[in-house]
Amino acid sequence: MFYIYRRRKVRRRVRRAGRMPKSPNRADYVAHKNAAREIILSRLEYFAGEYVRLDPAFATKMKFGRVSIRNQRSRWGSCSAQKNLNFNYRLVHLSPELRDYVIVHELCHLVELNHGRDFWVLVEKTIPNAQALSRHIRRLPMDKIVMI
Repeated sequence: MFYIYRRRKVRRRVRRAGRMPKSPNRADYVAHKNAAREIILSRLEYFAGEYVRLDPAFATKMKFGRVSIRNQRSRWGSCSAQKNLNFNYRLVHLSPELRDYVIVHELCHLVELNHGRDFWVLVEKTIPNAQALSRHIRRLPMDKIVMI
């Protein structure tokens, strides 16, 4: 029994490793991390201000904790229940339209932690073509995005 379990587990791990995109080298991450942080923080402040201007009730909801810039293999961004935002440094290589979509997407998770209808209505207040951008960014091969 142990041998069969072990064999399956190893096979599964090999299959997953084949699907995961390779991470770019560390030098690219270090070179672009600070630029990504500056861009992301400025856009976060801009869009948070836009939502507060649309509805003053968002002033308390759009407050976020730590903003981390990471070298992730499979995510463009994430939001934790503690209102910490994580972004992939590769956002700096995307077009401004796609970059803003990812930033607004994660910012809206501060209000709605799920992808329900209310979440998408909130995203589309500032990014009207959010659904199309969502489909587009899912098709991008993350391991190929290193330079514009």
